Amino acid sequence: MLRALCGPLTLREIASELYVSHNTVKTQVRAIFRKLDAHDRSGAIARARECGVL
Repeated sequence: MLRALCGPLTLREIASELYVSHNTVKTQVRAIFRKLDAHDRSGAIARARECGVL
């Protein structure tokens, strides 16, 4: 899911690509933001790179 956030896809497009619901993606993205202490996509991506996750 985190790798999918790095691309230009919307949450709905990510859900379609991963064959899950839009709400599942939203829930997972919120969890990622919380765990990485980020408030948006770019912050989450930057933090993940700092931590060596990406």
